Amino acid sequence: MNLRLFVALLPLSAWAEPVSIGNTGWHLWSQRGATAPKVYVDDTVSRSGKGSLVVSGNANALVHGGWERTLPVKAGQWYRFSVHYRTQGVPHPTWQVVPRLDWRGGNEKRTSQPDYVYRFRTDGDWTRTWAEVQAPEKATGVAVQLFLSHAPAGIIWWDDVALEEIAAPGPRQVKVATINLRPRGAKSREENVELFVAAANKAAPGKLDVVLFPEGMTVVGNGKSYVEVAEPVPGPTTARLGQLAKERGSYVVAGLYEAEGAAVYNTSVMIDRAGRLVGKYRKVYLPREEYESGLTPGNSFPVFDTDFGRVGMMICYDVFFSDPAYALAKQGAEMILLPIWGGDETLAKARAIENRVFLITSGYDHPTYIMDPDGERISVAQERGTAAIATIDLNRRYTQTHLGDMKSRRMKEQRTDVVLAAPVVDR
Repeated sequence: MNLRLFVALLPLSAWAEPVSIGNTGWHLWSQRGATAPKVYVDDTVSRSGKGSLVVSGNANALVHGGWERTLPVKAGQWYRFSVHYRTQGVPHPTWQVVPRLDWRGGNEKRTSQPDYVYRFRTDGDWTRTWAEVQAPEKATGVAVQLFLSHAPAGIIWWDDVALEEIAAPGPRQVKVATINLRPRGAKSREENVELFVAAANKAAPGKLDVVLFPEGMTVVGNGKSYVEVAEPVPGPTTARLGQLAKERGSYVVAGLYEAEGAAVYNTSVMIDRAGRLVGKYRKVYLPREEYESGLTPGNSFPVFDTDFGRVGMMICYDVFFSDPAYALAKQGAEMILLPIWGGDETLAKARAIENRVFLITSGYDHPTYIMDPDGERISVAQERGTAAIATIDLNRRYTQTHLGDMKSRRMKEQRTDVVLAAPVVDR
């Protein structure tokens, strides 16, 4: 088993049973004996060729725990932690495989909330998971924990554990502008689009990374139906938005109505800085009014890689449901762009807070704002024809005093095994 950093073990306050593994310093940890897994070293299964640390559920439905080892750290220093694992009999690895960094002080007590390690990438038969974290104030050590949770038939092999000092990441700043405009009296979708382009150039001059327009920019205020303004994607509107994106050197996101065969979708498109179509999102949650107007729902929640980070899109009624934002956050979205007609502001705030993402809206009956992962509005466009503009830092960590980093916690503690009940129909 390959470990790049070796130190002496600090004493533990929880239930633990030492395990002899030469001089590696690893030991079994569980909160109490009744929840303890079986741990052992496997010389036959190994990614590094030097053996692996195994955690077995050992037919114990209560199992929670595994290997632990405490390493010295410097308060304020940034570290990259990584480990590879492979599993057998673990049906829900997103929450049953638990790598964690538990920060300790000189008094051997926890100095800060633990960091959960949730980013992962498949690497053949193994999965690599990693995190880049800063040692908290007063931390002198970190307990590296490689756990199995509530998988009685499960086995995890852990290998290639690394904790390395890294340079502090600098700010990852993104300048965003979102447009508040509701055209009235236009005669065509093309006229609508020109009004929005003019508003963006007037209200949000200068260098921008993202420009956001609202839902249905091709239909609002011009008396047309969804079907009448529907167009292919790519098509005339994406071409015009592509010109704007290229002229401004910005990503542009906007809501329109997409025609594909006989279907018409409520769609949000993303254009890159060179004016090319990056991708599109078809609104999954349609209200009955849109079904009754002939629209067809989408069936996926895609995310898009940009030159500053990963972005997701939602549209209007999606905000009434928790799964769109969660699906985007699970795929690594750091920012959700929300073209919206009208909707519940409290639910929009909840989506930002529960998923720890920036949420940017452009609306008609819903306010136009830029919201941070704490649910605080950084900038609001109060008047028609104006823009909310802010520079956000995607590398900033938004932690909570008593809960820690809820982005990583939610990714590892979200239960994926509990089946939601269907609505009751017999009462």
